[in-house]
Amino acid sequence: MSYTEVPGVRVPIRMWTDPATVESQAMDQLRNISTLPWLHGLAVMPDVHLGKGATVGSVIAMKGAVCPAAVGVDIGCGMTAVKTSLTAKDLPDDLSRLRSKIEAAIPVGRGLHSDPVDPGKLHGFATGGWDDFWSRFDAIAPEVRWKRERAAQQMGSLGSGNHFVEVCVDTTDAVWLMLHSGSRNIGKELAEHHMTVARSLPHNQGLIDRDLAVFIADTPQMAAYRQDLFWAQEYAKNNRAMMMALFQDVVRREFPKAKVAFDEVISCHHNYVAEERYDGVDLLVTRKGAIRAGSGDYGIIPGSMGTGSYIVRGLGNAASFNSASHGAGRKMSRTAAKKRFTARDLAEQTKGVECRKDSGVVDEIPGAYKPIERVIAQQKDLVEVVAQLKQVVCVKG
Repeated sequence: MSYTEVPGVRVPIRMWTDPATVESQAMDQLRNISTLPWLHGLAVMPDVHLGKGATVGSVIAMKGAVCPAAVGVDIGCGMTAVKTSLTAKDLPDDLSRLRSKIEAAIPVGRGLHSDPVDPGKLHGFATGGWDDFWSRFDAIAPEVRWKRERAAQQMGSLGSGNHFVEVCVDTTDAVWLMLHSGSRNIGKELAEHHMTVARSLPHNQGLIDRDLAVFIADTPQMAAYRQDLFWAQEYAKNNRAMMMALFQDVVRREFPKAKVAFDEVISCHHNYVAEERYDGVDLLVTRKGAIRAGSGDYGIIPGSMGTGSYIVRGLGNAASFNSASHGAGRKMSRTAAKKRFTARDLAEQTKGVECRKDSGVVDEIPGAYKPIERVIAQQKDLVEVVAQLKQVVCVKG
Protein backbone atom coordinates (compact mmCIF):
# COMPACT_ATOMS: atom_id res chain seq x y z
CA MET A 1 0.00 0.00 0.00
CA SER A 2 1.02 3.62 -0.36
CA TYR A 3 0.69 5.90 2.62
CA THR A 4 -2.36 7.69 3.97
CA GLU A 5 -1.90 11.29 5.00
CA VAL A 6 -3.45 12.39 8.29
CA PRO A 7 -3.49 16.08 9.28
CA GLY A 8 -0.91 17.02 11.89
CA VAL A 9 -0.23 20.34 13.58
CA ARG A 10 2.95 21.46 11.77
CA VAL A 11 3.31 18.69 9.19
CA PRO A 12 1.00 15.99 7.82
CA ILE A 13 1.46 12.51 9.28
CA ARG A 14 2.24 9.92 6.59
CA MET A 15 0.91 6.51 7.67
CA TRP A 16 1.66 3.14 6.08
CA THR A 17 -1.35 1.62 7.81
CA ASP A 18 -5.05 2.35 8.15
CA PRO A 19 -5.29 5.19 10.71
CA ALA A 20 -8.61 3.75 11.92
CA THR A 21 -6.79 0.63 13.17
CA VAL A 22 -4.29 2.57 15.30
CA GLU A 23 -5.06 2.86 19.03
CA SER A 24 -6.29 6.31 20.02
CA GLN A 25 -3.46 6.86 22.52
CA ALA A 26 -0.89 6.24 19.78
CA MET A 27 -2.68 8.67 17.45
CA ASP A 28 -2.65 11.29 20.23
CA GLN A 29 1.06 10.67 20.70
CA LEU A 30 1.69 11.15 16.96
CA ARG A 31 -0.27 14.41 16.96
CA ASN A 32 1.80 15.60 19.91
CA ILE A 33 4.99 14.85 17.96
CA SER A 34 3.59 16.86 15.04
CA THR A 35 3.51 19.98 17.26
CA LEU A 36 7.29 20.16 17.62
CA PRO A 37 8.62 23.41 16.10
CA TRP A 38 11.72 21.70 14.69
CA LEU A 39 9.81 18.95 12.87
CA HIS A 40 10.38 18.55 9.13
CA GLY A 41 8.38 15.37 8.59
CA LEU A 42 6.77 12.40 10.35
CA ALA A 43 6.31 8.92 8.85
CA VAL A 44 4.49 6.04 10.54
CA MET A 45 5.20 2.38 9.86
CA PRO A 46 2.59 -0.44 9.82
CA ASP A 47 3.85 -1.86 13.15
CA VAL A 48 2.91 1.38 14.93
CA HIS A 49 1.81 1.28 18.56
CA LEU A 50 1.93 3.35 21.73
CA GLY A 51 5.42 3.85 23.07
CA LYS A 52 7.21 5.49 25.95
CA GLY A 53 8.46 8.93 24.97
CA ALA A 54 7.36 8.61 21.36
CA THR A 55 5.30 6.26 19.22
CA VAL A 56 6.93 2.96 18.29
CA GLY A 57 7.02 2.63 14.52
CA SER A 58 7.58 6.35 13.90
CA VAL A 59 10.24 8.14 11.87
CA ILE A 60 10.81 11.66 13.15
CA ALA A 61 12.82 13.97 10.90
CA MET A 62 13.86 17.24 12.53
CA LYS A 63 16.04 20.15 11.53
CA GLY A 64 18.62 21.09 14.12
CA ALA A 65 17.01 19.13 16.94
CA VAL A 66 16.76 15.64 18.39
CA CYS A 67 14.49 14.19 21.07
CA PRO A 68 16.31 11.72 23.38
CA ALA A 69 13.07 10.16 24.66
CA ALA A 70 12.06 9.45 21.06
CA VAL A 71 15.23 7.42 20.60
CA GLY A 72 14.38 5.70 23.86
CA VAL A 73 16.36 3.93 26.55
CA ASP A 74 17.67 1.11 24.35
CA ILE A 75 19.85 3.24 22.10
CA GLY A 76 20.90 1.38 18.98
CA CYS A 77 18.65 -1.62 19.55
CA GLY A 78 18.44 -3.65 16.37
CA MET A 79 18.82 -6.94 14.53
CA THR A 80 21.59 -9.11 13.13
CA ALA A 81 21.21 -12.19 10.93
CA VAL A 82 23.37 -14.48 8.83
CA LYS A 83 22.65 -17.35 6.46
CA THR A 84 24.62 -20.56 7.08
CA SER A 85 25.62 -23.48 4.89
CA LEU A 86 23.50 -25.79 7.07
CA THR A 87 20.11 -27.04 5.91
CA ALA A 88 17.09 -28.18 7.88
CA LYS A 89 18.08 -31.83 7.50
CA ASP A 90 21.37 -31.11 9.32
CA LEU A 91 19.46 -30.17 12.47
CA PRO A 92 18.72 -32.84 15.10
CA ASP A 93 15.13 -33.72 15.97
CA ASP A 94 15.75 -32.64 19.57
CA LEU A 95 16.99 -29.05 19.58
CA SER A 96 17.13 -28.66 23.38
CA ARG A 97 20.90 -29.27 23.51
CA LEU A 98 21.54 -26.57 20.91
CA ARG A 99 19.36 -24.13 22.83
CA SER A 100 21.24 -24.92 26.06
CA LYS A 101 24.59 -24.36 24.39
CA ILE A 102 23.45 -20.97 23.08
CA GLU A 103 22.21 -19.95 26.53
CA ALA A 104 25.55 -21.02 28.04
CA ALA A 105 27.53 -18.91 25.56
CA ILE A 106 25.37 -15.78 25.57
CA PRO A 107 24.17 -14.38 28.93
CA VAL A 108 20.45 -13.55 28.92
CA GLY A 109 18.18 -11.35 31.03
CA ARG A 110 20.28 -9.21 33.37
CA GLY A 111 23.18 -11.59 32.90
CA LEU A 112 26.70 -10.61 31.96
CA HIS A 113 30.02 -12.31 31.27
CA SER A 114 32.17 -12.99 34.35
CA ASP A 115 35.05 -11.37 32.47
CA PRO A 116 34.90 -9.19 29.34
CA VAL A 117 35.01 -11.28 26.17
CA ASP A 118 38.29 -10.97 24.26
CA PRO A 119 37.20 -10.16 20.69
CA GLY A 120 40.58 -11.26 19.39
CA LYS A 121 39.65 -14.84 20.24
CA LEU A 122 36.38 -14.79 18.29
CA HIS A 123 35.99 -15.98 14.70
CA GLY A 124 34.44 -13.36 12.48
CA PHE A 125 34.56 -10.42 14.88
CA ALA A 126 36.18 -7.34 13.32
CA THR A 127 38.56 -5.98 15.97
CA GLY A 128 39.56 -2.90 13.98
CA GLY A 129 38.71 0.21 16.00
CA TRP A 130 38.04 -1.77 19.18
CA ASP A 131 40.64 0.08 21.29
CA ASP A 132 39.52 3.42 19.89
CA PHE A 133 35.89 2.60 20.72
CA TRP A 134 36.67 1.91 24.37
CA SER A 135 39.04 4.89 24.64
CA ARG A 136 36.07 7.14 23.87
CA PHE A 137 34.22 5.82 26.92
CA ASP A 138 36.14 8.31 29.06
CA ALA A 139 34.43 11.16 27.20
CA ILE A 140 30.83 10.11 27.93
CA ALA A 141 28.67 11.74 30.61
CA PRO A 142 30.58 11.76 33.93
CA GLU A 143 27.43 10.60 35.73
CA VAL A 144 27.61 7.29 33.84
CA ARG A 145 31.35 6.62 33.61
CA TRP A 146 31.37 4.49 36.76
CA LYS A 147 29.43 1.87 34.77
CA ARG A 148 32.47 0.98 32.66
CA GLU A 149 33.13 -2.44 34.21
CA ARG A 150 29.53 -3.53 33.82
CA ALA A 151 29.42 -2.19 30.26
CA ALA A 152 32.49 -4.26 29.38
CA GLN A 153 31.03 -7.40 30.95
CA GLN A 154 27.63 -6.93 29.27
CA MET A 155 29.21 -6.61 25.83
CA GLY A 156 28.07 -9.78 24.09
CA SER A 157 24.93 -10.33 26.19
CA LEU A 158 21.27 -10.42 25.23
CA GLY A 159 19.06 -8.67 27.78
CA SER A 160 15.37 -9.39 28.28
CA GLY A 161 11.96 -8.23 27.05
CA ASN A 162 11.58 -8.73 23.32
CA HIS A 163 15.27 -9.48 22.78
CA PHE A 164 16.05 -12.95 21.43
CA VAL A 165 18.50 -15.30 19.76
CA GLU A 166 17.07 -17.65 17.13
CA VAL A 167 17.93 -20.47 14.80
CA CYS A 168 15.65 -20.18 11.76
CA VAL A 169 14.94 -22.07 8.56
CA ASP A 170 13.95 -20.29 5.35
CA THR A 171 11.65 -21.47 2.58
CA THR A 172 14.56 -23.16 0.79
CA ASP A 173 15.45 -25.09 4.00
CA ALA A 174 18.60 -23.02 4.58
CA VAL A 175 19.43 -22.41 8.25
CA TRP A 176 19.86 -18.83 9.49
CA LEU A 177 21.13 -17.40 12.77
CA MET A 178 19.35 -14.28 13.99
CA LEU A 179 19.38 -12.10 17.09
CA HIS A 180 17.85 -8.93 18.49
CA SER A 181 19.46 -6.73 21.15
CA GLY A 182 20.78 -3.26 21.90
CA SER A 183 23.05 -1.19 24.13
CA ARG A 184 22.21 -2.97 27.39
CA ASN A 185 22.38 -1.07 30.68
CA ILE A 186 24.94 1.49 29.54
CA GLY A 187 22.58 2.71 26.80
CA LYS A 188 19.74 2.95 29.30
CA GLU A 189 21.85 4.93 31.78
CA LEU A 190 23.02 7.37 29.10
CA ALA A 191 19.50 7.81 27.72
CA GLU A 192 17.95 8.49 31.12
CA HIS A 193 20.67 10.99 32.01
CA HIS A 194 20.17 12.99 28.83
CA MET A 195 16.36 12.84 29.00
CA THR A 196 16.57 14.41 32.47
CA VAL A 197 18.83 17.16 31.14
CA ALA A 198 16.53 17.83 28.16
CA ARG A 199 13.42 18.20 30.33
CA SER A 200 15.14 20.93 32.37
CA LEU A 201 16.01 23.18 29.41
CA PRO A 202 14.04 26.46 29.06
CA HIS A 203 13.04 25.94 25.42
CA ASN A 204 11.21 22.72 26.39
CA GLN A 205 9.01 24.15 29.15
CA GLY A 206 6.05 24.95 26.90
CA LEU A 207 5.86 21.60 25.09
CA ILE A 208 2.57 19.73 25.02
CA ASP A 209 4.40 16.61 26.28
CA ARG A 210 7.54 16.90 28.40
CA ASP A 211 8.67 13.51 27.05
CA LEU A 212 9.22 15.28 23.74
CA ALA A 213 11.92 17.56 25.18
CA VAL A 214 14.66 18.13 22.61
CA PHE A 215 18.25 19.24 22.33
CA ILE A 216 18.85 21.90 19.71
CA ALA A 217 21.83 22.50 17.44
CA ASP A 218 24.86 24.50 18.50
CA THR A 219 24.36 23.98 22.22
CA PRO A 220 26.67 22.15 24.64
CA GLN A 221 23.79 19.87 25.65
CA MET A 222 23.26 18.78 22.04
CA ALA A 223 26.99 18.21 21.56
CA ALA A 224 27.15 16.08 24.71
CA TYR A 225 24.10 14.02 23.71
CA ARG A 226 25.30 13.42 20.16
CA GLN A 227 28.64 12.20 21.45
CA ASP A 228 27.05 9.75 23.90
CA LEU A 229 24.29 8.75 21.47
CA PHE A 230 26.64 7.78 18.67
CA TRP A 231 28.94 5.95 21.10
CA ALA A 232 25.97 3.96 22.47
CA GLN A 233 24.80 3.14 18.95
CA GLU A 234 28.28 1.78 18.25
CA TYR A 235 28.15 -0.21 21.50
CA ALA A 236 24.86 -1.79 20.39
CA LYS A 237 26.29 -2.73 17.00
CA ASN A 238 29.40 -4.22 18.63
CA ASN A 239 27.23 -6.07 21.16
CA ARG A 240 25.27 -7.77 18.39
CA ALA A 241 28.45 -8.53 16.45
CA MET A 242 30.02 -10.16 19.49
CA MET A 243 26.89 -12.20 20.23
CA MET A 244 26.75 -13.34 16.62
CA ALA A 245 30.41 -14.41 16.78
CA LEU A 246 29.70 -16.36 20.00
CA PHE A 247 26.60 -17.85 18.35
CA GLN A 248 28.58 -18.91 15.29
CA ASP A 249 31.18 -20.57 17.50
CA VAL A 250 28.42 -22.59 19.19
CA VAL A 251 27.13 -23.73 15.81
CA ARG A 252 30.63 -24.66 14.58
CA ARG A 253 31.19 -26.81 17.67
CA GLU A 254 27.77 -28.47 17.48
CA PHE A 255 28.10 -29.33 13.78
CA PRO A 256 31.83 -30.09 13.36
CA LYS A 257 31.37 -32.49 10.44
CA ALA A 258 29.43 -29.92 8.44
CA LYS A 259 32.32 -27.41 8.46
CA VAL A 260 29.74 -24.65 8.65
CA ALA A 261 30.24 -21.58 6.47
CA PHE A 262 28.48 -18.26 6.89
CA ASP A 263 27.35 -15.65 4.39
CA GLU A 264 27.85 -11.94 4.95
CA VAL A 265 26.20 -10.75 8.15
CA ILE A 266 23.18 -8.43 7.87
CA SER A 267 22.80 -5.88 10.66
CA CYS A 268 20.47 -2.95 11.23
CA HIS A 269 19.57 -0.55 14.03
CA HIS A 270 15.92 0.26 14.72
CA ASN A 271 16.13 2.72 17.65
CA TYR A 272 18.60 5.35 16.57
CA VAL A 273 19.45 8.71 15.01
CA ALA A 274 21.09 9.27 11.63
CA GLU A 275 22.21 12.41 9.80
CA GLU A 276 20.43 12.34 6.44
CA ARG A 277 19.36 14.79 3.75
CA TYR A 278 15.82 15.10 2.35
CA ASP A 279 14.16 17.85 0.33
CA GLY A 280 17.52 19.59 0.14
CA VAL A 281 17.66 19.90 3.93
CA ASP A 282 20.14 18.31 6.36
CA LEU A 283 18.08 16.52 9.00
CA LEU A 284 18.45 14.42 12.12
CA VAL A 285 16.25 11.38 11.49
CA THR A 286 15.13 9.40 14.52
CA ARG A 287 13.87 5.92 13.77
CA LYS A 288 11.89 4.80 16.80
CA GLY A 289 11.10 1.17 16.00
CA ALA A 290 11.94 1.49 12.30
CA ILE A 291 14.82 0.37 10.07
CA ARG A 292 16.61 2.21 7.29
CA ALA A 293 15.32 1.01 3.92
CA GLY A 294 17.33 3.02 1.44
CA SER A 295 17.64 1.59 -2.05
CA GLY A 296 19.48 -1.72 -1.75
CA ASP A 297 19.78 -1.61 2.05
CA TYR A 298 19.31 -5.03 3.63
CA GLY A 299 17.16 -5.21 6.74
CA ILE A 300 15.47 -7.65 9.09
CA ILE A 301 11.80 -7.53 10.12
CA PRO A 302 10.96 -10.14 12.77
CA GLY A 303 7.53 -11.36 13.79
CA SER A 304 7.21 -12.94 17.24
CA MET A 305 8.62 -16.01 18.99
CA GLY A 306 6.16 -18.32 17.23
CA THR A 307 5.81 -16.74 13.78
CA GLY A 308 8.01 -15.94 10.83
CA SER A 309 10.55 -13.22 10.11
CA TYR A 310 11.68 -11.54 6.91
CA ILE A 311 14.96 -10.51 5.35
CA VAL A 312 14.19 -7.48 3.19
CA ARG A 313 15.87 -5.08 0.79
CA GLY A 314 14.99 -1.39 0.82
CA LEU A 315 13.37 0.33 -2.14
CA GLY A 316 14.50 3.84 -1.20
CA ASN A 317 11.12 5.53 -0.67
CA ALA A 318 11.90 9.12 0.33
CA ALA A 319 8.31 9.69 1.51
CA SER A 320 9.08 7.35 4.42
CA PHE A 321 12.52 8.90 4.88
CA ASN A 322 13.91 5.64 3.46
CA SER A 323 12.42 3.62 6.33
CA ALA A 324 10.39 0.48 7.00
CA SER A 325 8.91 -1.31 10.01
CA HIS A 326 11.17 -2.93 12.61
CA GLY A 327 8.87 -5.86 13.36
CA ALA A 328 5.28 -6.96 13.65
CA GLY A 329 4.47 -4.47 16.40
CA ARG A 330 2.49 -5.14 19.53
CA LYS A 331 -1.30 -5.14 19.41
CA MET A 332 -1.61 -5.27 23.19
CA SER A 333 0.55 -4.19 26.10
CA ARG A 334 2.65 -6.57 28.15
CA THR A 335 0.25 -6.16 31.07
CA ALA A 336 -2.75 -6.93 28.87
CA ALA A 337 -1.02 -9.99 27.42
CA LYS A 338 -0.27 -11.38 30.88
CA LYS A 339 -3.91 -10.93 31.87
CA ARG A 340 -5.27 -12.54 28.73
CA PHE A 341 -2.89 -15.44 28.07
CA THR A 342 -1.48 -18.33 30.09
CA ALA A 343 1.62 -20.50 29.85
CA ARG A 344 -0.59 -23.14 28.23
CA ASP A 345 -1.54 -20.62 25.52
CA LEU A 346 2.13 -19.85 25.01
CA ALA A 347 2.96 -23.54 24.60
CA GLU A 348 0.17 -23.89 22.04
CA GLN A 349 1.24 -20.82 20.04
CA THR A 350 4.91 -21.84 19.99
CA LYS A 351 4.43 -25.47 18.93
CA GLY A 352 7.42 -26.70 16.99
CA VAL A 353 9.76 -24.09 18.48
CA GLU A 354 12.38 -25.05 21.06
CA CYS A 355 11.95 -22.18 23.54
CA ARG A 356 10.82 -21.14 26.98
CA LYS A 357 7.13 -21.85 27.48
CA ASP A 358 6.70 -20.56 31.04
CA SER A 359 4.72 -17.69 32.55
CA GLY A 360 7.84 -15.51 32.64
CA VAL A 361 7.64 -14.86 28.90
CA VAL A 362 3.85 -14.92 28.38
CA ASP A 363 4.02 -11.17 27.58
CA GLU A 364 5.99 -12.15 24.46
CA ILE A 365 3.33 -14.61 23.23
CA PRO A 366 2.65 -14.40 19.47
CA GLY A 367 -0.98 -13.45 20.18
CA ALA A 368 0.21 -10.13 21.64
CA TYR A 369 1.65 -9.09 18.26
CA LYS A 370 0.15 -8.01 14.96
CA PRO A 371 0.22 -10.55 12.09
CA ILE A 372 3.64 -10.13 10.51
CA GLU A 373 2.35 -11.10 7.04
CA ARG A 374 -0.06 -8.17 7.05
CA VAL A 375 2.63 -5.77 8.27
CA ILE A 376 4.89 -6.84 5.39
CA ALA A 377 2.05 -6.49 2.88
CA GLN A 378 1.42 -2.90 3.98
CA GLN A 379 4.92 -1.76 3.03
CA LYS A 380 5.44 -3.19 -0.44
CA ASP A 381 6.49 0.27 -1.61
CA LEU A 382 9.18 0.42 1.10
CA VAL A 383 10.88 -3.00 0.92
CA GLU A 384 11.02 -6.19 -1.10
CA VAL A 385 11.23 -9.58 0.59
CA VAL A 386 14.51 -11.44 0.07
CA ALA A 387 13.89 -14.40 2.39
CA GLN A 388 11.13 -15.64 4.68
CA LEU A 389 12.26 -17.35 7.87
CA LYS A 390 10.64 -19.50 10.54
CA GLN A 391 12.38 -20.06 13.88
CA VAL A 392 13.01 -23.53 15.26
CA VAL A 393 14.97 -22.38 18.34
CA CYS A 394 14.22 -19.18 20.25
CA VAL A 395 16.25 -18.06 23.27
CA LYS A 396 14.64 -15.39 25.45
CA GLY A 397 15.97 -13.44 28.42
